[in-house]
Amino acid sequence: MTDRSSAERLTRDLDWNLLRTFVVLAQSRSITDAAQRLRLAQPSVSTALKRLEERVGKRLIDRAPGRFAMTPAGAVLYREAVEIHGAIYRLSTLMRDMTDEVTGHVRLAMASHVICPLFDQVLTEFHAEHPRATLSISVHRSADVLASVASRSASMAICLVHRRDPKLEYLRLYREFFGLFCGPPHPLYGRVGLTQADLAGHSAVSFETDRLHDALRAVTLLRAESDLNEQIIGTSSHLEEVRRMVIAGLGIGPLPLHVVARDVADGLLWRLPPYDTPPAIDVHLVWNPRAVLNRAEQSLLDSLRHRISTTPITQRTYA
Repeated sequence: MTDRSSAERLTRDLDWNLLRTFVVLAQSRSITDAAQRLRLAQPSVSTALKRLEERVGKRLIDRAPGRFAMTPAGAVLYREAVEIHGAIYRLSTLMRDMTDEVTGHVRLAMASHVICPLFDQVLTEFHAEHPRATLSISVHRSADVLASVASRSASMAICLVHRRDPKLEYLRLYREFFGLFCGPPHPLYGRVGLTQADLAGHSAVSFETDRLHDALRAVTLLRAESDLNEQIIGTSSHLEEVRRMVIAGLGIGPLPLHVVARDVADGLLWRLPPYDTPPAIDVHLVWNPRAVLNRAEQSLLDSLRHRISTTPITQRTYA
């Protein structure tokens, strides 16, 4: 059979739902994890993967005890499937805009607890200018947020960035600084005159991205310099939950200074050393230049880009 006839048969016989399942599989840690995300039974996901591998004639995921990784063929298919999935996902929005030019829906994907007055002001102005436009905001891990922009299931994103995807565009939205904090039950709470050495050996809580090879590398180094216990008692991808664990006294944790300023004033948190040169973390606006945006999406993106470009970084830095 010729390559052309094989390609035509694949185009005719391939079930698009299999590609959708594979995209989720490729972004998951296991078939069980993917099944939970898809809200399907694990055997159904395994069967879908097997059917897709039979259709394309290649093994797509290397799965063995303790191992779950894409094969080279799987990586190629994933790259193309993300594009296809994103295009199909956006069809309904594009078709609606053909008949209704006034409204449009914007899907924002964000890391948790983004506190940025500039963004809030742009959102206020956007609603005043486009009162019939609708907006949905989903909150996920930064890695998942970026994946949703790459797949074009989100209009744009606001999140931390570690490794840049060359297919996406990035602008620094704002800069924040992290400090170490403890809650009222902690033995260091309320103590003055502390030095960084006083933190040695105490338990810690932190973010899932608090790792040397991830977006909060500077915070990881701060914990190491403070000689905190290497075992992290609690982790979360959501700032609110890290804050909850710190306030509850589970351990010392890193939090953005401007986000928790009111908690410090209210006595819910206590700032710990070091107090000088806190690590800076940048939060970015991210979008996919290959995505076809509706009018509402394009308007919000243009407004954010314009406001960022005309506002000095000193006014977008929150200490």
